[in-house]
Amino acid sequence: MRAGISAESGISTFRDAGGLWEGHDIMEVASPNGFKNNPKLVLEFYNLRRKQLHQVQPNIGHRTLVELETYFDVHIITQNVDNLHEQAGSSNVLHLHGELFKVRSTANPNSILEWKHDLLLGDTDNEGYQLRPHIVWFGEEVPAIEEAVNITREADYFVIIGTSMQVYPAASLIHHTKPNCPIFYIDPSPATLYDVTNPLEIIKNTACHGVPILKEKLLHLFF
Repeated sequence: MRAGISAESGISTFRDAGGLWEGHDIMEVASPNGFKNNPKLVLEFYNLRRKQLHQVQPNIGHRTLVELETYFDVHIITQNVDNLHEQAGSSNVLHLHGELFKVRSTANPNSILEWKHDLLLGDTDNEGYQLRPHIVWFGEEVPAIEEAVNITREADYFVIIGTSMQVYPAASLIHHTKPNCPIFYIDPSPATLYDVTNPLEIIKNTACHGVPILKEKLLHLFF
């Protein structure tokens, strides 16, 4: 999932039609080189994103996914870096691209701290190394992808919500589903899915409208 479900809560989408994120070139604020060249700009950028996250709430799409936990074992694999799924009450959330409310050491990627306020130059870990946003930037590995693949392989139903299917490796997860695993794709402007032989149903709608529709479809199948 991308910012699609969170955009309806007021979270800025990752990039606009011009390839910019909040007016910044993506590589300026979401790459190791961007951080190396202008760490202050990058920290300020994510400080604004963090402040924004304090001002928004989960929407009906998030809450309906929580409601589905009453009937199913729901695992959420998200590209979003906000915590709106957790705020809504989802039990199993895997963040592929990191989390805004966490930071990590620039020297030790496994040294991760909870962080809900501004991150500034001079904020360091216990060994004196600068802290950085706990975000997977362009050119960096996605540590959680193996766990995401394992979850996908076990799924009996696979749901895609609000994504362009253009960001890899996340977009490749669909190819790790069981051959007969039904796939639901919720998006107002769904991308064409190539080389997908699974049963596929497209719900051409936003997350706030599409996830409740999905819930009714699944409950009708089982109850």
